[in-house]
Amino acid sequence: MATILGIIFTMLWASASIATKFGIVSTTPLTLALLRFAITGFLLFMFIHIIKCEALPKRSHWRALFLLGLLNTTIYLGATFWALQYVSAGLFNLFVTVNPFIVALLSYIWLRRPFDYREWMGMGIAATGLIIATYPSLITSKASLTGIIVLTIGMLAMAIGSVYFSKVKLDLPSLTINTWQILIGGILLLPVAYFTERKHFFIVWDFHLFGALFWLTIIISVFTMLLWFYLLKTDPVKANNWLFLTPVFGYLFAWLLLGEKITLYDIIATLLIIFGLFLSGNISFHKTTNVKETT
Repeated sequence: MATILGIIFTMLWASASIATKFGIVSTTPLTLALLRFAITGFLLFMFIHIIKCEALPKRSHWRALFLLGLLNTTIYLGATFWALQYVSAGLFNLFVTVNPFIVALLSYIWLRRPFDYREWMGMGIAATGLIIATYPSLITSKASLTGIIVLTIGMLAMAIGSVYFSKVKLDLPSLTINTWQILIGGILLLPVAYFTERKHFFIVWDFHLFGALFWLTIIISVFTMLLWFYLLKTDPVKANNWLFLTPVFGYLFAWLLLGEKITLYDIIATLLIIFGLFLSGNISFHKTTNVKETT
């Protein structure tokens, strides 16, 4: 059962970029992001603070929640929504798998976590894979340098947010943290969206927009995140391993639904990144026990 749920999670996680691609057909990227944050934040707020009647975060929590909202929502999600105008959905999912390396490197710098030679080798192999994937896309104009840079900034912000979260150790349930980082991040994104999109703003209330919002809010932000928390509770190591298969489903969905071609470069890059993750120890198949629930 855990394997089936893991495959379902991976497929759904990889589908988020596909849904975003459909959504930005009917509106500007940051407007789509704001709509997603507003709907998701409202649903989560109602569930946690109205239905479950949980108390609001304490005064000491707000600084950390503000920074998490800025890093994980405003910068990371805002950048990825914007970058998906200029990069393929398959390439986007490939970038996601490199995040553990960035987290490991920042943990080494910030938290003094040991960083051995296998991780350096794995990072080098994964970086080679990314170069193999991105270079042909840039040459053939399937991706822009600006899109790659913005996507990289987004991934870096997410990694910093992950390390910061480990450092501050907020004594709040995961759903509460997620609710407020979405709400705060959405509010911080409002002026950015206004000044960058006001001249070319448009919105079409059609099937593409409603379908994308339904998928991104209900299926991804609610159902998939609940499934993620369940997998983390069962076995956090195996749960994280499923993330490394997102490029496989990402390229498959992009080919089936968006007509994006899967090239030999994409296949080689994916294999190199997965091998780099395995070599570095980010992919492990040892079962962990006595895992405490964190939600």
